Amino acid sequence: MDFGRLITAMVTPFRGDGSIHWDETARLIDHLIEDQKSDALVIAGTTGESPTLTEEEKLELFRFAVKHAAGRSKIIAGTGSNNTAHSIELTKKAEQCGVDGILLVTPYYNKPNQEGLYRHFEAVAAATTLPVMLYNVPGRTGISLSAATTLRLAQIPNVVATKECASIDQVTAIVAGAPEGFIVYSGDDSAALPALAVGAYGIVSVASHVAGAQMKAMIQAYVDGQVKEAARLHQQLFPLFKGLFECPEPLPNPAAVKYALVQRGYQVGDVRLPLVAPTEREAAFINHLLSNL
Repeated sequence: MDFGRLITAMVTPFRGDGSIHWDETARLIDHLIEDQKSDALVIAGTTGESPTLTEEEKLELFRFAVKHAAGRSKIIAGTGSNNTAHSIELTKKAEQCGVDGILLVTPYYNKPNQEGLYRHFEAVAAATTLPVMLYNVPGRTGISLSAATTLRLAQIPNVVATKECASIDQVTAIVAGAPEGFIVYSGDDSAALPALAVGAYGIVSVASHVAGAQMKAMIQAYVDGQVKEAARLHQQLFPLFKGLFECPEPLPNPAAVKYALVQRGYQVGDVRLPLVAPTEREAAFINHLLSNL
């Protein structure tokens, strides 16, 4: 399965009462595919506020995205959790929804060792025929999937990719040892170009909600050997990449990008508690970032 080089981890649009805004979800999908050039969309990932979505909401989102995308992009379902049995159950249901693949985050909070991590992912992969993308984000989960364990998992036929947020060193090690057909995505927008330079294939992005077309151009420039042009685009986008998370103080994803989308005319609503919307100072900073795109 080729998920493409630019994957957007899509926010979940909410109405004022906190329910899913389905009309705006359709409009956002169109925007990400047609305007921002996303090759695939992650639905109900961290950026989609998966911790506060019910299982039924996730399944409704999977079905809706598959139907509305209508083959224009791949749909990847976020089905990972820190409960292996629940991850298996949700993955099976996602497969019935017609998604193209699944994204499995490392189990958070309970902090398994590397053998536990291996067995968790092995069990979920064995329960589906869908291609599996691993997701290592130690800053959020409190545990890191090692390069060695990632490469061990890469031997499983339907484990086809990883979204790596640990470090460029780890991306390098995984790429160096990966079997043919296993690909690495950066999960950090600011590391997208450096990751490409050490052999990554693409990016699972947040900033692509508002700068996807420029990011696609940056990736294509690098692939085409136009390294200086890729570097120029990276430098141009770098303040946005960093600012959406630092803002100027750390702001939990996806509060900043949701605010940015609202400023661009997409009524995606606020984040659900325990996340909160940007302060007035943070909002001014995000507006400044957008004005320089």
